[in-house]
Amino acid sequence: MTSNDDILRALGRVEGRLTGIEENVALLRNDVSDEKANAHDFSAVIHARFDEQARQIAHLDTSVAIGGGADAQIREEIKSLKETVEKNQEVVTPALEEWKRMKSIGYGISGLIAFAGLTIGGIIAYASDGAVAALRHWLKIS
Repeated sequence: MTSNDDILRALGRVEGRLTGIEENVALLRNDVSDEKANAHDFSAVIHARFDEQARQIAHLDTSVAIGGGADAQIREEIKSLKETVEKNQEVVTPALEEWKRMKSIGYGISGLIAFAGLTIGGIIAYASDGAVAALRHWLKIS
């Protein structure tokens, strides 16, 4: 049979192995807790990046919406200005036509006055020769 010493030695070996296993388990627990902490930190960084991306996308959406609204407002303003210009052009067109007509009449009158002045000047130049001759005869100047 087996003696108590053999049994105690076997138990000592089992206990030594269990102590080694417990130390390994403790090391594994430390490693796992470190990995958990690292995973938690990495996850926090990833979530922060996702949150920043979501904020940037929301900002971009807002910018696009504001830009689209401004474009629509500018288009409407241009449309109303175009309509106003067309209405003003319709109202002003008869006045412009009348002004052009008055301008051409003025040119015609200026031409007639110039022609009349030249005619009168020519008549005076022609008649002056006869007047000088008549005046010399009346004053008896040879």
